Amino acid sequence: MQHPLSLYNTLTRSKAPFQPLHAPFVGVYLCGPTVYNEAHIGNARGPVVFDVLTRYLRHLGYTVRYVRNITDVGHLEGDTDEGDDKIGKIARARQVEPMQVAEGYANLYHRHMEVLGCLPPDIEPRASGHITEQVEMIQQIIDNGFGYESNGSVYFDVPAYNAAGRHYGKLSNRVVEELLSGSRDNLAGQEEKRSPLDFALWKKADERHLMRWPSPWSDGFPGWHLECSAMSRKYLGTEFDIHGGGLDLMFPHHECEIAQSQACNHPTNEAQVWMHNNMITVNGQKMSKSLGNFITISQLFEGSNTTLAQPYSPMTARFFLLQAHYRSTVDITDEGLQAARKGYRKLMNGLRLLEKLVLPADVERAPDTEKGDAELRKLVADCYTGLNDDLNTARAIASLFNLLRKLNGFAANLATLATVSAVAVEEATTAYHTLVVDVLGLVDEPRANTEDLLRLTLEFYQEAKATKAYDKVDQIRAALKAQGIVVKDTKAGVDWAYSEE
Repeated sequence: MQHPLSLYNTLTRSKAPFQPLHAPFVGVYLCGPTVYNEAHIGNARGPVVFDVLTRYLRHLGYTVRYVRNITDVGHLEGDTDEGDDKIGKIARARQVEPMQVAEGYANLYHRHMEVLGCLPPDIEPRASGHITEQVEMIQQIIDNGFGYESNGSVYFDVPAYNAAGRHYGKLSNRVVEELLSGSRDNLAGQEEKRSPLDFALWKKADERHLMRWPSPWSDGFPGWHLECSAMSRKYLGTEFDIHGGGLDLMFPHHECEIAQSQACNHPTNEAQVWMHNNMITVNGQKMSKSLGNFITISQLFEGSNTTLAQPYSPMTARFFLLQAHYRSTVDITDEGLQAARKGYRKLMNGLRLLEKLVLPADVERAPDTEKGDAELRKLVADCYTGLNDDLNTARAIASLFNLLRKLNGFAANLATLATVSAVAVEEATTAYHTLVVDVLGLVDEPRANTEDLLRLTLEFYQEAKATKAYDKVDQIRAALKAQGIVVKDTKAGVDWAYSEE
């Protein structure tokens, strides 16, 4: 199966035609959330980007297995090998089970992903459910000479790994000597390590740690980096096609993942293509709680954040994230979000006119539509050109607006449809709908308030009664009844109720 899709590979720092290892099958792994609090806007970008990627791959005819994990244990504070487990710390503070914390935030995350238009992954493994696989992977790393036990914990031996001709730092393009110089002053509490570069594969649980499992080395828990390596291997094999995540995960998380997979039996770079979406800023500043510009997904939808002047709908947010290339930064501003809302609604209005593009019966089609067909097909092809160029959704959306401008011209004067063939029009309208809805995942959001519409309808009903326009009274009653609503005339006035029939 040959398609012109090219992707930028962080590992090679180059863009190349995408060639699956086992076409038509494609394996995609995305690092999912650590469910210790509510996701913020930045956490939504990766799922939206890779949702579009998997949608597009399927549109191209590939059979995709999309895996997105949930980290519910082992992610320590500061992303280091010391400190509290992020979920465990919240659980102790609330005096609840850690899994209550994880389950609550995982459920909220799922609700947010659904309204953002992200299709659920094919497999969503949890770290706590794959301890056996992680223990087996650690044992392989130890047996191969790249891991060691220290006081019940197990660490990856980075110097031994490099001495064997491997390259720790090849993904992030970091030099070991520079990493060492930056880490020697931060060794407090890490005396168990042979080198400051070494990272935890298994940590012995102290008395504070609520989540622990038995292992050959101690009662403890897996290292954060190990979890994704073990789960991706289980569900996608020793090497798969695409591994995704935010740019902030490239080092150390993804760097460590590659090292672990290289140190196991059947060594690989884990994925042949590593893709990283860029970060989000707020009004030109890095988003952080200390700056007071930290915006959760709920706050975006509700407008309950002082940084925002108003709420923004999920589809507006999705369009906003997709109108920039995934490797570019995105700056959250009210002006940008308002512009995104206008752009999103313009695309939705385009969907509404597609079925209206029919040549009037009294107009004859031109005998030669070759020029018009070529122009229309070029506009469609441009939309795909953007997506094929490293999933450039910004370029694809711009091309969709160009196509929409042409379709709007037809809608404004249906007689102009005579300049193109029916086949070309069908191709264009199908492509527009497919790209907007099925690939970009943008769907119409109901904007009407049901209560307000009912109140307005009842006002018309009362006016019709007052003027004795009984045909309109009956018409309104019948229309509402068809929607499961009955009108109730009472001494206190007009009201409505759900039909119980």
